[in-house]
Amino acid sequence: MKKELKNGGDLVKVYSVILMQMMIWSLYTLLEWLSQHDHPIYNGIMFIVFLFIAMKCGNLIMKSTRKTLFTTLVSLGVYFSLYLTMSIFSI
Repeated sequence: MKKELKNGGDLVKVYSVILMQMMIWSLYTLLEWLSQHDHPIYNGIMFIVFLFIAMKCGNLIMKSTRKTLFTTLVSLGVYFSLYLTMSIFSI
């Protein structure tokens, strides 16, 4: 029974990290939109900074680098797919 509780706790941690990282990616998109006239290299540097922040915040909750990396890639993939979907349907 303890193992079931531990797995349930892990799922809550993953869910919490994904939600937090979705907020981080939303903030990145807002800042990218506000700095639309900047050189693309600065947007790349800003993405790396936000990726670092997302990894650090996720690792603070999950306490596992491997799980944090996987969760960050999943949240980034979900956010990017939602971003593309919304950009396709907007005119």
